[in-house]
Amino acid sequence: MEAAGEKKRRVCVTGAGGYLASWLVKLLLSRGYFVHGTVRDPGDSKNAHLKNLDGAAENLQLFKAELLDYNSLVSAIAGCEGVFHVATPVPPKKSSNPEVEVVVPAVTGTLNVLKACSEAKVKRVVVVSSAVAVLMSPNWPKGKIRDENCWSDEEYCRKTENWYYYSKTLAEREALDFAEKNRLDVVTVCPSFIIGPLLQSNINASSLFLINLLKGVRPTVENKVLYLVDIRDVADALLLVYEEPNASGRHICAPHLVKMQDLVDMLKNLYPHHKYPEILTEEEEEEEEDCEMHSVKLNNLGWKCRTLQETLIDTIEYHRAAGLLDRV
Repeated sequence: MEAAGEKKRRVCVTGAGGYLASWLVKLLLSRGYFVHGTVRDPGDSKNAHLKNLDGAAENLQLFKAELLDYNSLVSAIAGCEGVFHVATPVPPKKSSNPEVEVVVPAVTGTLNVLKACSEAKVKRVVVVSSAVAVLMSPNWPKGKIRDENCWSDEEYCRKTENWYYYSKTLAEREALDFAEKNRLDVVTVCPSFIIGPLLQSNINASSLFLINLLKGVRPTVENKVLYLVDIRDVADALLLVYEEPNASGRHICAPHLVKMQDLVDMLKNLYPHHKYPEILTEEEEEEEEDCEMHSVKLNNLGWKCRTLQETLIDTIEYHRAAGLLDRV
């Protein structure tokens, strides 16, 4: 990677208008990178927030591209020394053929990006996977903390029809396999459930998760184990593994393990006047606790993250300011 002070570094971010990608673009611009961002339509108002970022006028170029359109990716990646593959195809809410409509686009899209990177002789590619590519592993030794050697069992994912888990697992495996066969430097990051402030105007799933908790949309929720991570910390992790020469392979990014009861208790302490759901107690405590994983590999590279309380406050205050919560 080029050192600071040398010519402007040029990188590509796929799906630049998305929740995580937007924060990554913001971070890259703040660090002096010139960014190629792929979006479906550069003129769409949904991407207006990107053009308003500090440094965007001089250092951001949006490209019309689709993951399943190889030639469009080639154009966006040309001239870049690094690529962050953040985009993932959005499957239909109800799929009659999930293997074709969910799995194939995820895998094919990733391979298209990597082939374009190989052709452009990109120095390093960072692929965003997911903690779901780690967690669904019933044969992992009981009591052993899940690390980067742990993979979700693809056959088990298929059997249980967890198609999103299956697609992320398969896409990450294919990415690392492609890298080895084609001598392409690929590192992956596996974030858990991401929360944090938004840069774009549309509400996403993580926003709804907290909004629904504060509004008590569901009267009862199960006391499930959650792994949470701040959106800004994930962006930091992506840039870290890109710039750190010693980074290699997979990196779990899941710092905050919390049960739903503990999360609701934290929210009650911070914002006591909301209507929270009742927590249904889980009987299978041992099975829940057995899914523990850690982010030590990232920590050893120097990655640090915000406290969960800081993330919750920043997220909720953003939602308040944006008028997404009833004021109490």
